[in-house]
Amino acid sequence: MAKAIHSMIRVLDEARSVEFYRKAFGFEIADRFDFETFTLVYLSNQESEFELEFTINKGRDEPYVLGDGYGHLALSVSDLDGEHDRFGALGFNPKKIVEFNRDGTLLARFFFVEDPDGYKIEVLQRRGRFK
Repeated sequence: MAKAIHSMIRVLDEARSVEFYRKAFGFEIADRFDFETFTLVYLSNQESEFELEFTINKGRDEPYVLGDGYGHLALSVSDLDGEHDRFGALGFNPKKIVEFNRDGTLLARFFFVEDPDGYKIEVLQRRGRFK
């Protein structure tokens, strides 16, 4: 069977994006490959083998247009309330915590935050199917 290994996003400012993901989610650079016209940076943390890949196109000054097709990246945490407070203290402007119920049962607790390039990230409380 297939195994999910990474998701790629295009970022404008490598240093700013690496710093955001390091502070927000404990991601560190796992690999970095520099090419003539672009750079690939792979980030990961101790929680999972899954990686986030940045593509940085050299010479680009304009922010990327995310369009109406991009959804979000999702990460789970053990203490949603604590992470929400921490994100606020870091100036990341997390959205309010939402409780999502189905048929009277709590399905998920989460909040959204945006990275420096405007990508939406869903931060979910670990429970149920969101491990």
